[in-house]
Parts: sequence; C-alpha cells; structure tokens
Amino acid sequence: MATFNVPTRDEVSPANQAIFDNLKNQLGFVPNLYASYAHSETALGDYLGFASRKTTLTNKEKEVVNLVVSEVNACAYCLAAHTAVGKMNGFSDEEILEIRSGEVSFDTKIDALAKFVKNAVINRSKPDADVVDSFLSAGYSKANLVDTIVLIGEKTVSNFLHGATQVPVDFPAAPELEEASA
Repeated sequence: MATFNVPTRDEVSPANQAIFDNLKNQLGFVPNLYASYAHSETALGDYLGFASRKTTLTNKEKEVVNLVVSEVNACAYCLAAHTAVGKMNGFSDEEILEIRSGEVSFDTKIDALAKFVKNAVINRSKPDADVVDSFLSAGYSKANLVDTIVLIGEKTVSNFLHGATQVPVDFPAAPELEEASA
C-alpha cells in the first residue's frame, strides 16, 4: 500500500496554508486527517465547509452520528477524535461506548438516533422502515432525518480518507468495544 505523508504547512498551497493557520489558532494544532485533505488544492476547504454547515442536530446528536458511523466503518482515527469531542460535549466514557455500539440505555431519543444511523450505514443507505419510524416517533423531524443523512455522508468521507491514507492518529486512541465491555 502506498504511504501517505502528513503534509506540513510548507508543503501545501497558499489557500491550504491559510486554513492550517486558522486550524492551529482554533484547535492548537492541525489534525493529521485534516492535513491529509490538503494533498488536494480544494478538498480541505470543501470538507471543512461541509462539516461546519448549519444543521438541525445538536452538537451531542452530531457526535452520536460521528461515533456510530466511525464505529461501523472501523475508522480508528475518527473514533479517537470523536471520543475526545464527545467527552467535550458532555458524554461519559461509558455513554460513548454505548453510542458506538448502537444501543443506548441512558436516553431513548439518542437510542433511536444511534439505531437509525447504524442501520442506515450497515444497510448501505437503505434503513429498515421500522427504524425510520422509530426515529421519527422518538421526536425527530424529517429535517433531522435529512441532516442526519448529510452528516453520515460527511463522516463517511473522513472514514474513507483515513482508510485509504492510514495517516497516524494524533488523538488518544478510543478503546475497542470488546475490551471496554469485558
């Protein structure tokens, strides 16, 4: 398999250098996966615009989607990053593990979201009708459904990019579900 370097600021275009500078100011560093988008002239800016779009989902709900998609797609990078972000958004370690499993006991609405996301990703865009009905019955709207699907797509892009590049994970590793439940 080809080796993908993590480009430094000096190795990317001026437009991407400006984005690197903004990321460093906002986050304190440029995450390796974001830097890998900068192999393309436009992908980093496009992705960040996509990732920061307005949505009807709360930050916690967005992290549920990010964690479930990344678990189904076995993306170690995104699981590590979104475990950290999930904690920043108020989820405990135990809650994050439940979310990743797609079975949530601590909140019925979050449970319906996690089940919908897991089912939609596993079934490759064709969620079971009863899972869609449960999602809507839990209090989510059709707008939430659309925004959830858009977020599934956004996270899948990052999962695929890491899957192809295998850039080093620069967040604390997320525990394996089997280890965590043992």
